[in-house]
Amino acid sequence: MAAPAHAVVIGASIAGLLAASALNEFCQQVTVYDRDKLPSQPVPRRGVPQGRQVHALHARGTQALDELLPGFRDEMIANGGVIADTQGDAHWYLDDYLLKPAPSGLEGITLSRPVLEWLIRSRVAALPNVTITDVTEVAGLVTAVGRVTGVRVRAARARDAVEETVPAGLVLDAGGRGSRTPAWLAELGFPAPEASQVRAGVTYVCRSYTRDPKQLDGRFGSLVTPYPGKPRGGAVLRQEGNRFVVLLAGMVGTEPPLDEAGMLAFADSLACPDLAAVMRDSRPLGDPVKYTYPESTWRHYETLDSYPGGLLVGGDAFSSFNPVYGQGMTIAALEALALRGLLSRPVADLDRRYFRAVGKLVAEAWETSASSDLRFPEVAGKRRPGAALINAYGEKYRAAASVDPVLGETFLRVANMIDKPAKLLSPGHVLRVFRSAGKAVRAGALSLRH
Repeated sequence: MAAPAHAVVIGASIAGLLAASALNEFCQQVTVYDRDKLPSQPVPRRGVPQGRQVHALHARGTQALDELLPGFRDEMIANGGVIADTQGDAHWYLDDYLLKPAPSGLEGITLSRPVLEWLIRSRVAALPNVTITDVTEVAGLVTAVGRVTGVRVRAARARDAVEETVPAGLVLDAGGRGSRTPAWLAELGFPAPEASQVRAGVTYVCRSYTRDPKQLDGRFGSLVTPYPGKPRGGAVLRQEGNRFVVLLAGMVGTEPPLDEAGMLAFADSLACPDLAAVMRDSRPLGDPVKYTYPESTWRHYETLDSYPGGLLVGGDAFSSFNPVYGQGMTIAALEALALRGLLSRPVADLDRRYFRAVGKLVAEAWETSASSDLRFPEVAGKRRPGAALINAYGEKYRAAASVDPVLGETFLRVANMIDKPAKLLSPGHVLRVFRSAGKAVRAGALSLRH
């Protein structure tokens, strides 16, 4: 099957824009539709509810973006992106054990979501075959002989809007967690995909602060992960504009407060002193912003046997992850690379091959994030056989990584989606874990009952 002459992408999300960049190489025309009025400047927008929260790119995500949009890493840095060695320039508290700092070569970049999305959208809008149309919603699919042949569009949020039919040889839904594809499939007589869900009940609060270069001894930042018995964590990270962003996060119903005293008490309860120190020593820039994320969802399109041709799904419409682990943007970029690879060698069953490829990407990321969430006994979700044994090993691993920097680097390489999770269980690493775990000492923190 040759690439379609016209492809439609639903949603000018990061996933949708990156998919459009991949399609641009093979299609004569790519049209991206979004319900929002897309801003001409890097400002938060209605369709990205987490846009005011802290964002950071995994090392693999930066690599993938640079493959899709050559030179994009340098463009991020030119627009204020802060780069750092993920292990050497930051303090990580895993189960309240301070991961041993050491140079790792893993590059992390922080950049606010509005700036990052604006840069991507500007690059994609400049591609020769791409048109981005805002304030327009896709109302439904057009089909013929079991295949999607176009979409019906209309003005968004307009009374009595007139629908228009737009022919397309391929439609890709990147419309986010509110994707209507499952409902559209049901209307067409196809089964909707089954879904895996992990309900971690995440709530987090972000606030920006002024930054003095001497703070945190010049480090990039610090991060604290929640764990069973202590379902709270957070981060303080440098961001463009010479500022810090502080994030306070709670899981399984724990919610960080929004008042000054409450936020500071929450920060003081963490093993890492850096968040509270920044909050005490810096001037806040604006009000705190709250975001709630009830559950992670993986819609298993890769398992469907009956499915209309010409319709693909990506980004959060396919899978959405606990944002604490920062996987979403990286997965979106990897999905776009997978699509580009498939289109470069035309195949008869693009849909099936695409879903199979994306399913593998999601499975690897899901193994990391879902297994971390399912450590909490309060979290509802399907636990795999042997989970208790794996969790026990993971606890020893995190303790040992506070002593052995090699273990810390591998942990971060897996978290950054450079290495597969199986690397954590290699014989050499198992030996290191049992050699070092007993030497670990948890960092001190104010003792609070939750």
